[in-house]
Amino acid sequence: MDEPLRIAYLMEDTDLSGGVRVQLAQADALIGRGHRVTIFTKGMPLTWRTSEAEWEYVDTFRGESWEGFDFVIGTFWTTVGPAWEGAGERALHLCQGLEFTFTAYQEIRPRIEQTYRLPIPKLVVGPHLEAPLARFGQETVVIGQVVDEPFFRPSAGTTEGAVRVLLPGPAQIDVKGIDVGYGAALHARAQGADFDLVRVSPWAPSREEPRETAAEFHVALDSRGMVELVGSCEVLLAPSRKEEGFGLPAAEGMAAGLACVLTRIPSFLAFDRGRTDYALWAEEDDAVGLGEQIMRLLGEPELRRAVASRGREVAAQFRAELVADRMERWLLERRKALRSR
Repeated sequence: MDEPLRIAYLMEDTDLSGGVRVQLAQADALIGRGHRVTIFTKGMPLTWRTSEAEWEYVDTFRGESWEGFDFVIGTFWTTVGPAWEGAGERALHLCQGLEFTFTAYQEIRPRIEQTYRLPIPKLVVGPHLEAPLARFGQETVVIGQVVDEPFFRPSAGTTEGAVRVLLPGPAQIDVKGIDVGYGAALHARAQGADFDLVRVSPWAPSREEPRETAAEFHVALDSRGMVELVGSCEVLLAPSRKEEGFGLPAAEGMAAGLACVLTRIPSFLAFDRGRTDYALWAEEDDAVGLGEQIMRLLGEPELRRAVASRGREVAAQFRAELVADRMERWLLERRKALRSR
């Protein structure tokens, strides 16, 4: 049997987000296979989710040698440089999205791209990231995304009353397209559709968003609360724009048996290349098109059940043990290769 891996994750913060959730899920899955994982973070102690990892709270990632670890994983562009400086060829870059494409980072895009050019293999959550990363010249390994196991239970939905349509994500991040999601809901209602719009965000609503459009607004739910909320809905609307690195809430909704309405962007289309029957689709920024697809799901229960069933099949690839298996095999082979040099 192979010697257990010693892995360090460099986590910028512990704030509630899909990106942090995935890092924690990876760590727990690897620990479940007998490996040791330590998370180094500048953030606060974790409160919204459990974790099996060892934790070290630090003021800076720089100046560390990371001795004793087989691999040091930078999880955000700000942590990749310190991983490389302290671990050299033992450093890895976990890439869940292309930060240099985000609107908020355009002023520092050259700095981010410089980080992406470091000679570090990139572990990516989906095949859609391979092509845009090719120009940086490093090895790219598709490990897949993780949806927490509790989501893999059928959606309970509502037994009576209006269908519940979930619109997840912070309106303050334009990549999420929440403004378009509200437009889709308003269009569907203007055409006579009857449903409850349910909002959930890690942050309080922005001043600009029409909060009164939603029947419910949930803020900063912990992992258990998010599972319960997703399971109470029947339809999920994900109006993300093309810069979306993955779109974890869409995958979670599919795993839970929700029928999804998605934008036709690379990350969502990569869930099952060559087929699109796991969701209904509209173009990016097309509020009317998204609203029409909501109306189709509301008006055709059989279609809603078929889309939900197919979505659950596609989401099965996101189970933690499958991602851990891919990561484990690749990491063990790389450790062997490094040790043989």
